[in-house]
Amino acid sequence: MNHQTIRSISWLILSVIIIGCNNPEIKPSSTTKTLTSYEDLEILFNDWRSFETPPSYEGAPDYRAETFKNRRPQFDSLQNRLMSIDTAGWTIPQQVDWRIVWAEMNGYDFNDRILKPWQRDPAFYKSLWTYKSDVPAHEGPTNHGTTEIWTYSFPLTPAEQVRLISDLKVIPSLNEQAKKNLTGNAKDLFITGIRDIRFQSMGLKRILDQDGVQSEPELVKAIDKAVLSTDNLVSWLETEAETKDGPSGIGKENYSWYLQNVHLVPLTWEDEVMILKRELARAWSSLKLEEHRNRKLPALMAANSVQAYNELAETSAQSLMSFLDKDEIVTVKPYFEPALRQHLGQFVPEDRRNFFWITAHHDPRPLYSHFYHWFELARMDNEPHQSEIRRGPLLYNIFDSRNEGTATAVEEMFMQAGLYDDNPRVREIVYIMIAQRAARGLGSLYAHANEMSMEEAGGIHSEYTPRGWMKTEKELLIFEQHLYLRQPGYGSSYITGKYLLEYAMADYARIQELNGPEFSIKNFLDRLNSIGNIPIALGHWEMTGIDQFIHN
Repeated sequence: MNHQTIRSISWLILSVIIIGCNNPEIKPSSTTKTLTSYEDLEILFNDWRSFETPPSYEGAPDYRAETFKNRRPQFDSLQNRLMSIDTAGWTIPQQVDWRIVWAEMNGYDFNDRILKPWQRDPAFYKSLWTYKSDVPAHEGPTNHGTTEIWTYSFPLTPAEQVRLISDLKVIPSLNEQAKKNLTGNAKDLFITGIRDIRFQSMGLKRILDQDGVQSEPELVKAIDKAVLSTDNLVSWLETEAETKDGPSGIGKENYSWYLQNVHLVPLTWEDEVMILKRELARAWSSLKLEEHRNRKLPALMAANSVQAYNELAETSAQSLMSFLDKDEIVTVKPYFEPALRQHLGQFVPEDRRNFFWITAHHDPRPLYSHFYHWFELARMDNEPHQSEIRRGPLLYNIFDSRNEGTATAVEEMFMQAGLYDDNPRVREIVYIMIAQRAARGLGSLYAHANEMSMEEAGGIHSEYTPRGWMKTEKELLIFEQHLYLRQPGYGSSYITGKYLLEYAMADYARIQELNGPEFSIKNFLDRLNSIGNIPIALGHWEMTGIDQFIHN
């Protein structure tokens, strides 16, 4: 069987559930000069990223409708330049980079035409971030004027104090702009987004308790102004929320276009529903078979003290790192273990544990496997990609199929490769986690189709998670369903990204089996890691040369 035959078979399998991306409608104008070099793409990428940062208005990023209208010709010019680039003869990695820029521009266009977070989504105006995301950028639409308080160490140096005051001064102006911009009628987004702004006020007040802050009058003044402004925005939002009665989902057609043309996930809304239903059923049935197989083994007991949790966390971290290295799963870099150890967690009283910390108090290795995220972020810092286009975070959460899909996929991959041979009961946790992600993603799909409210979508999320583990702490449920309503494709990306990664691995393994060398999971993951945090479909193409679902 030759390579072309394998490619044909791969496409036949994939086309059962995948509808290919539509061809881009943007055509270069007759007066546009055809560009041919990869350097032209790099120049355009820098021009595009410079444009993507909005101009300033009264000290804050400008999201006013008239500004978007006035800037549209400049965007069209950038997009036209991209479409005028002739990639014939380029290497696959270079063509992949072109697709990334194309997808980002489609993301801007979609936000401008359809999603309009600055108009429909109060949470877009959340400016204070107290934690670093476990993916390359913040999850969900995020404004360009954020205060990343987690990047500061207290007491502040004089330079850092100046930086923080500068950051905080954006908040009052942006909050005033929000009152003018938020004219949309997305009821669920509007009502739930108030929670994010209310939390911002609480977070700002906590800065006042940081070491050395109270002795700096100018800083205290900036914080107080930000708090007052944020509280005023909350009051305004609460009044406006009473008038909102419209849908928050973007609809099936828009959702499918967004998947295919922005996040480069070669699926439709209907495809994703089918995949998530299948994974939900598979997870539940596999869980019950595991429980039967393990019925004579001692049940997993949750850590019930600080000491018990710390001992469990330490043992689990050592177990995972040893497994990855000695079982030749992936090349373990020196920065892997330090990255993991920053996120081992701590003991949480039973009545305050959310879903993920329930699993971790029984055995944190499934969650630590998902923390593959932190290896990937550490790689961005320690081994930045040679391509400038891939070096930093892709815009608009385009990385979700890669980062969330991989983190979810390795949970089961590591299990199947033998991580829990010392305690098969832990396999049950893996299937519970898969079921939870399938259920929450399925709910988010129905919410985007406007077939369910956010609350009803949360009902699927809660009711179809095994053992009632999503019913113990409601904040996680609200946070996740709200995020997925704000960011199309994100809620399903854990499972569909996992599916796409498994498909890439299957193609990679078949080609290796045919042509040699012998397949190695270590080589596969190392190759995937070297490609960077780009959509799985692009990684699949670069690793295998199979491009039937990459539209030309």
